[in-house]
Parts: sequence; structure tokens; C-alpha cells
Amino acid sequence: MKNNFLKPLALLLTVMLMLSACSKAPEDKKVIKDKGETNQTEANKDTDKKDTDKKDKDIKDKDIKEKPKVTVDIFQFKVEAKEALDSAAQEYMKQNPNVTINIKTVGGGDDYGAALKTTFASGKEPTIFNVGGLQDVFDWEEHLEDLSNESWINQAFSGTLDAVTVDGKVFGLPFNQEGYGLIYNKAIFDKAGIDPSSIKSFKALEEAVKKLDSMKKELELKAVFAFPAKETWVTGLHLANVQFANEFSSVNEAFNAKEIKMPYADAWKKLLDIQSNYAYMPDGSKGSLNAVDYSTQVEEMFSLGRVALIQQGNWAYGSIAGIDEELAANIGFLPLPLEGVLEDSIPVGIPMYWAVNNGKSDDEKVVAKDFLNWLYTSDEGKNRIINDFNFIPAFKGYEGDSLQPKDPLAKDILRYSNEGKTMPWVFMGYPSGWGMDKLGADIQGYLSGDLKWDKLVENAIATWKESRK
Repeated sequence: MKNNFLKPLALLLTVMLMLSACSKAPEDKKVIKDKGETNQTEANKDTDKKDTDKKDKDIKDKDIKEKPKVTVDIFQFKVEAKEALDSAAQEYMKQNPNVTINIKTVGGGDDYGAALKTTFASGKEPTIFNVGGLQDVFDWEEHLEDLSNESWINQAFSGTLDAVTVDGKVFGLPFNQEGYGLIYNKAIFDKAGIDPSSIKSFKALEEAVKKLDSMKKELELKAVFAFPAKETWVTGLHLANVQFANEFSSVNEAFNAKEIKMPYADAWKKLLDIQSNYAYMPDGSKGSLNAVDYSTQVEEMFSLGRVALIQQGNWAYGSIAGIDEELAANIGFLPLPLEGVLEDSIPVGIPMYWAVNNGKSDDEKVVAKDFLNWLYTSDEGKNRIINDFNFIPAFKGYEGDSLQPKDPLAKDILRYSNEGKTMPWVFMGYPSGWGMDKLGADIQGYLSGDLKWDKLVENAIATWKESRK
């Protein structure tokens, strides 16, 4: 009886197990099938991605091949910006493989204007070059491309394009904003017990200079100043600007002036004399100041702590920092006081403009404009302008915290500007070559004792008038 009962039960269980297995088989097969489909899908995706990448590469390669090879030659004056400009050009060429940019720099102690004329005369005209202002615009007018439709025009600060605008057309992109004055060594002033913030007049400057001179041994100074009379741009352009910025209200007014009166010549003489009388003199004579150049002034004297003061601009920061970063972090600007006229201000302006040669091919001009636009308005370019070039931009769009000037000279220029204690750069409106070749040369004659001051003033008035005929 027991066995008869178990046999049907065993048979029933066997059937149930078989049915269960059969019912699961399709699901198992389905799983296997799904896995196969998934693997195939992934393989297809990899193939598709490779195909897409290949197509993108082919398109890019085709695009590069189709773009014409373009060479842009840049002839520029800013020696201290050479490395930063070279680096920027390398990055631009990396992003634009069809472009080759060649850069030649002529500046410092060399006459950029004369070198530029020689370059054009040789038939090797650059695609991009520099102009200084209205006089240069008129001198080079036949070679200048109209840049009025460029995207950066509306970003330029008010007034920064005036010196390159003629008949409503803009012929230059501003390099940057710069300022100059008397750069001082804060550590030396602290050691001498002189408060730089108290120097807001010629009298206060004179008192500080005399005190520094009396403490030269204690302060380990060779002299109070280093005065580079060899550099006629320092004397005939920059120093002379202090008086002419008070005779003329703008570069345009100076450019249009048929004559000068020099009503502040005596006050200007005091500013020249205080720098030269208390300056480092290579052979002990005042005439030897005419052998002192920019390198001697900035690098050999100031950057090594051998003098306390130099007349220079924020462009000198890189040279100073390259020799002594700690010293460079502790410098600032004192005003260039014109006694009884304007005594608490510094000159601030645009040093040069980028111009494009209108005689070049359309491809070259397109690339030249694009490179300048990229340099000043792209995120990559802006970062370089601030952190590599150490420029104070002449454009809007640099408001971010990471795009603020970091060196103390640039910060001081912004402070003077915000306080309204600046004067314009009217030397950009001098007659061609007059500031360096006429006035600067006569200043050298005055320092060597070959020319009396009254004769210097007389010559300046006469040569300006003659140049305007």
C-alpha cells in the first residue's frame, strides 16, 4: 500500500520539475540573448566612436589643409614684453597650425621709429607694427589699415583711442595703460625715516633727497638717483612732458600747436637739476650722465639697491623683479612735482598702439587682426595680458579678481588714477623726432656744460616752430 502511494507521488514530482525547467528555459535563453545583444551594442558604440573621432580628425585635418598658410611679421618696440609676446604667439600658432608669426623687437636704447622706417624702406614691411599717436598716424597714414569695425573698439576705455582716430577712423589698438614717476625703494626710505606719503610737493621732495644724500654711507648708496641721460626718451619725452602737460590739456592740442611758449621752463629745470645733481656719475662729472642708459639705471643701480630713486615707469617692474623679487615687491611711485603748478601727480597714458599694414594680403590682415583680438579679448589672452605682460589694460572686461594688477607699480598707477592725480601724455603730439633728437640732445648738451639753459629753451621754441611749418 505504501509503495503504491509513493510511486504516483514520485511521478508527479518528476513531471512538476520538468515543467518548471521548461518554463525557465526561454528566460535563460532570453538572458543569454540579451547579453549577446548588449556586447554587440557596446562593440557597435566603440566602432561608431572611432568612426566619429576619425571623421572629426579628417575634418580638422582637411580644415587645416584648406586654410592657407599665412605668415605674419610683427615689428614691435617693447623690449620688456618680448618674452610674453613670444609665448603668446606660440600659443596662438598652436591653436592655428596654418599660421606662422615672426617677431622682431627693437627698443630700449635703440630708435624704434628710425628702425621702422629702415625696415619699410628695405621692402620687408611688417604686417603688425607700432605707432605712438597722432603724429605717427599722419606719418604712416598711407600704410595704416582702418580698424574701426573690430570687436574690441567698444571695449576700449574712453579717450584711449583719441590719439589714433582721424576723421572717425581708428588706426590703432592700445597696448596698455602706463604711468611713470619717481620709483622709490621703500626699504631705503624706511631706514632713512622718510615717509613717502608726505612727498606731495617739490619742496618735500628736495628735503627728502638732501636727507638721503647725507645718509649715503649709512644707507650704502652710491647716489640718490640714477639718471639715464643717454636715453633721450627719458629726458626729451617723459621728463619734458611734465611741463608740456601743463601747457597743453591734451595730446590733440599739442599736436595742433604751431608753437610752444614753455611758461614753466624754470620749474621744469628744477626737476631736471635735482635728478642730475644728486645722480650717480660714472666718472664723477655731470657730463658722464650722458653715458648712463636704461640698463645701468634700472638693473645695475636701482635693482641692486645702489640708488634710492629713479625716474621710470611701471614697465621697469619686470626688470627689477628679475634681479631682486623682494626689492621689487617693495617699491612705489612718488609724483613728479612741477613746483607751483602741479605737484602731486604722475603722467599716465597709452605708450604705443598696434597697427596693421594695409598693404599686406587679405589673409595676412585677417590673421593679424584676429591675433590682436585674441590677445586682448579672449580668456586666454586676458590672463596673459595681466600675468605675463604685467599690463594695465586699456579695455573693459578685466573686472575679475584674477585679472587685477599684482605688482606694486601698477597698483600705484591705479591709485593715482582713482584719486584724479594724473596728467596726460602730450609728448605723443610732439613734432616727429623733436623730443628725442632736438630737445633730448640739447638736454645732453646742458648736462655736459656745452649749452646754457636759456639757449636750450630758445632752441626748443625755435625747433618746434620750424618742425610745424
